[in-house]
Order: sequence, then C-alpha cells, then structure tokens
Amino acid sequence: MKIIAYLYSDPLLEPSPDPMVWGLEVDRVYQDLGGRQQLQQLLDQSKAEPANYLLIRRLEELGDSLEEVSDRLTQLEALGIDIIATEQSYSSSQLSNGDSTDIRANLLKLLSEIQNYQRSRRIRQGYARNRLKALPPPGKAPYGYRRGKDRYILDRSTAPVVKEFFEQFLLYGSLRAAVRYLEKKYSKKISVSTGRRWLTNPIYRGDLGYQNGEVISDTHTPILNREEAAQIDRLLRRNRRLPPRTASAARSLAGLVVCGECQSHMTVTSVTRPRKDQEYLYLRPISCPQHPKCRAIAYEKVLDNTIQRICQELPRAVAGMNVPSLDGVKQSLSSQIANKQDILEQLPALTTSGVLDSETAELRAYKLRTEISQLRSRLWALPPVNLQAIAQAVSIPQFWCDLSESERRFYFREFIRQIEIMRQDKAWDLQLVFIF
Repeated sequence: MKIIAYLYSDPLLEPSPDPMVWGLEVDRVYQDLGGRQQLQQLLDQSKAEPANYLLIRRLEELGDSLEEVSDRLTQLEALGIDIIATEQSYSSSQLSNGDSTDIRANLLKLLSEIQNYQRSRRIRQGYARNRLKALPPPGKAPYGYRRGKDRYILDRSTAPVVKEFFEQFLLYGSLRAAVRYLEKKYSKKISVSTGRRWLTNPIYRGDLGYQNGEVISDTHTPILNREEAAQIDRLLRRNRRLPPRTASAARSLAGLVVCGECQSHMTVTSVTRPRKDQEYLYLRPISCPQHPKCRAIAYEKVLDNTIQRICQELPRAVAGMNVPSLDGVKQSLSSQIANKQDILEQLPALTTSGVLDSETAELRAYKLRTEISQLRSRLWALPPVNLQAIAQAVSIPQFWCDLSESERRFYFREFIRQIEIMRQDKAWDLQLVFIF
C-alpha cells in the first residue's frame, strides 16, 4: 500500500508547514509554495505508478478556483487514488459507498466551503500584495491623516489636534487629562480607549502597522518623533504599575505609598481649619482593616524622608545593577540594522541579474523591512542616557527642592515602584522599593 501527501501554502499569507506533519507512514510528501509545480509532478508520476491514498489538509489546496479543484479531483479519482482531506469530512471511498442523499448534501456543503475560502484567500492575497509594496491597509485613514495615492498624508486641519494631545500626555503623564484637554480646547470628544489607541498607534509614528501585527517603519510623515514615541511608551509602562486614576494626581507621592501594617494604599487628603487659608496634607490608608485604623501621616514629612532616602540609596542601587553597557547594546542593534539595510539594497541587483524573481525579491524585502522595524523599536526603547549618570544627578538634595510637584512626580515614578511605611508604635520609617 502506497500513501502520498500534498501540502500547499502561500508564502504571502502563511508560514511553510512542516512536511513531517503527516508522520512516518507516508511514502512521499509533495509540497508547493505559491505555485503548484509539485502538484503537477504528483499527477504525472501517479499516471505511471498511482498511489493508494493521497492525504491533503483541505480540498482548496488543489487549485486557485473551484474549477481547478474539481478538475484535479476528477483526474486523481480516475487514477483510482483515494483522496482524504484531514481537515474536512471528505474521503473518496466513503462518498462512493455512502447514501446518495448524504453524498449530495456533503458535496454541496464542501463546494460552498471551497468557494468561500477561495474568495477569502483572494482578498487576503490582495492585502498581502499591498503590504509588500508598503501601501496603507484598507479602511479610513486615522484622525490627523488622509489617504494619498500610495501613502498617508498629514491633514493640516486635524494633525495639530493630535499633536497637542500627545504633548499634553508627555507633559502630565495622564491619559484622561489629555482627553479632557482636547474636549475643552477643540471640542473634540474621544473616549479614553480611543486616546490609548492613539498613543500606541504606529501610524502616528510614521510607520504602517498591519492586522498580522507586523510593522514597516518610515512610510509617511510622522506626527510623533522617535524620542517622543519612546517616552510615551515608557510613561504607559510606568502608569500600568500605579493604582487607577493616580497618573494625573496633583501630588507627587500619589499612588506610590503603601502602609506596611495593613498593606493598604495610602491616599493624599487635605485638611483646612475654619476661616483659615492654610492647608494641611496627610497620607491615610484607603481601606485599612485594622481596629483601631492605622493613623494618617503628614505628607510633607513622608516627602522629605523619601527625598533623603533617594539621595542615599539610589546611587548604591544603580551601582549594584548588573546590566550590559548601554552603548554596547545600541552599537549591536545599529550594526544589525545596517547589515539588513545592506542586504535590502542588494535585492534590485539580484533581481536584474536573474538570481531572484520579482515576487521572491518583494517578499524578501518585506521581511527585511519588518525585521529592521523590530530592531529599531528595540533601539528606540532604550533609555536616552546612562542610568548611572541620572542617579548621580538626582542624588543631590537641591535637585529635588527646585522641582515642582508635577516634575517630582515624574522622577519619582521613573525610579520608585513603591514606598512602604513601616510603623513602630507611634514612630514610623519608610522603605523604598525601586523599579530595577
């Protein structure tokens, strides 16, 4: 008994499947990538020495249209080959021996599946060819852009609105505050989820992002430059560690302080006296289960102690980190990008000389561009300066005294994951938990 198998895949749409997926009992595997040369070879060899069984995943792999599939099924079954589709309820022998009503119903269902699949694949192939040419995906252009002939073009009336949204987020680190700013100044109402998508959308960074998750960089004019985009990514990562609605809090310690006794986060509260303008700030637990409840602590005292501890402990913590040289990492990534750029520039010459056909060259160029985009993303995500140099600068007490509360909030969240208040009778101490 002879068993053969056939695999077909379109490199534009899917990775090449493993020929060993059929197991060791298969005598030979024919596999095509894009074209169907191996399928024609299978038909020619089967005329001289037909197999008993042909295994395929789906009937659609036998052709690009319903007519092609039907014609090749007829040829194979005329040779006495039993065709088994492993992902569909199709087997030549069962169809020939089954009830005629069931056979007709099953065939009609299969024909409908094949038609729908072929239609879907033609649409996906069209999208894939557009990706190879770095054309924008289908659909309406994002707010701030309009569609040009082959790329997105800045919309001069709406691009400044998006730009100010990003600037507000970079300034205050608050998504909700940036959303409110747009509504107040431009009467542009967007949801918080829409604002979050704007912050992460590669199109605003001059890149094209596709549904398969791949990104091609530098395809059109950006609204965000690379430094701003990297800072936004760092702010988003930082804000995810904080309790809800503390990203834009007025006080720099908001969302960072935890009571070591009851493990409750502590909120900043203000107290005023009747007919007095002076305001007193305290940190108190939000949901303390203790009886009696943990006492509030003066905000200014915790702030002063936090600054003193940062000046003492941050340089030691950074010095004890075992991290690779930032310059070395940047040099390695830049070298990999340059190597792939060199290969990309050689493709036109290889196509002209006949070493590569145009379709293979386009596919290779697309893969190189996506790999370059991934490497650039890693490069842009690196800190702009050395962490040790920053630690030395912020370890000077005067540095913190000259900052506003919003500026202190920014630096606190760059280094501190949590501030834990350790209570000892009526006294207390604090412990800093750094991010690294």
